[in-house]
Order: sequence, then structure tokens, then C-alpha cells
Amino acid sequence: MSRFDLSGRSALVTGANTGIGQAIAVALAEAGANIVAVGRSAMDDTEAQCRPHRTGFLAVAADLSTIEPIERMMGLAEARFGRVDILINNAGIIRRADAVDLTEADWDAVMDVNLKSAFFLAQAAGRRMIADGAGGKIVNVASLLSFQGGIRVASYTAAKSGLAGVTRILANEWASKGVNVNAIAPGYIASNNTAALMADPKRSADILGRVPAGRWGEPKDIGGAAVFLSSPAADFIHGVLLPVDGGWLAR
Repeated sequence: MSRFDLSGRSALVTGANTGIGQAIAVALAEAGANIVAVGRSAMDDTEAQCRPHRTGFLAVAADLSTIEPIERMMGLAEARFGRVDILINNAGIIRRADAVDLTEADWDAVMDVNLKSAFFLAQAAGRRMIADGAGGKIVNVASLLSFQGGIRVASYTAAKSGLAGVTRILANEWASKGVNVNAIAPGYIASNNTAALMADPKRSADILGRVPAGRWGEPKDIGGAAVFLSSPAADFIHGVLLPVDGGWLAR
């Protein structure tokens, strides 16, 4: 059996209705995993893309601006598939403003979704993975801004830097208990979050000028990294932030 085979495992993917989350869900289904797709809008397109791989699929509507839905999400996943073997913490939002103009509301909104809910969902999954002794894989979707400062995205940078720290501390606490906690740091990926940058000719040109690969990433570029970190091939990998950035950080 391939070390990358996820047959028989179940993966909960947040923000799975579009973009990177959708691409990760489809890649995990292709590798054999059942998918619990969580998001604020309809999952019809994600389900349609997963269906050819003949794995189980469950759509769960949830708004992760609060932690209230977490136990419900986990309960629905367990009722359908028995347990959550893989958690992909992908849901995220962004607010752009000069630092001198960023509002408290925009700060709180980003921190609540991108960091607070991600931590408490990892906590809920980790508790179960440790309690039943079967372990599991948790993959957080961080950012290049977990390494760098960025421009006009103070709350997003703070949240993604915090998520890098959460990834490391959970790895420290849970590695010996059979739970792998790692993160993917996507580069500039064509998505809803980067639409404003792609539409700005100067910013887009500046970004592409630094990417050795010479292109914007696509959501599917993140799928392989997610499969790898979710698979037995990554059993001895803990606390890593894996850039998938077309070489941006190497420049």
C-alpha cells in the first residue's frame, strides 16, 4: 500500500467551499479519504469534484467567526464516519487597511476566524485523537506572512504568525501521543483573498517579479502538500511550516 494512501481515513476540511480549502478536499478525496467539508456557503461544487473518487462526503454549514459550531461539527463528522483522522484548519478571512486605519472590529474578525477558532478546533480534534489512542494528523494553513510582515494586513499577519506558534506548541505537546501537527504556508495563490492584489497591476507585477516560478500559484498546488502531511509518509514530521510558494522565500 502506498505511504500516501488515505483510504479509510476521514478528513475534516474547513473553508472547503472554494479556493485552497476546496482543492485540499478534492486532493484528499483523490488519495482515498472521506471528506467532511465545512464552510459558510453551499458545498455542491466541492462535492461534485470529490464524487468521482468514490469516497464519503458530508457537507457541514458553519460560521467559524465563533467557536460555537465546533462541537456540532465534530459530532456530525463522528456520526457519519466514526472519527476525524485528519483536520485541515484552512478557514480564513483577510482585512486590508493601512495599520494607522485598521479598526478594532477588523482586527477581532480576523483573529477570531484565523487563530481562535483554528486553535479550538485543533483542541477538539486533538482531545479525541489522544483519548482513543489512534492519533491523527492536524494541518494548519498558515501563510508566507507567518514568516514575513506583509503590507496593509496587520491583523492577518498577526493571526498567521500566531498560527505558526500554535502549530509548534501543539507539536511539542502531542507528538509523543501520536498526533502530528504541521502547517502549510501558501505563497501567492489565486483565490478570493488575493483577488485585490491580482487586480492591481503594479502589486501583481511586483509579486510576480519576486516569484522564481514566474506565476501565481493555483489552489491545486496546495493539495499535494496537504496529502503528504496527512499521510503515513509524514509520520515523523512534527511542527513544520512547509512553504508552497513558487520559491518566494528562497529569493
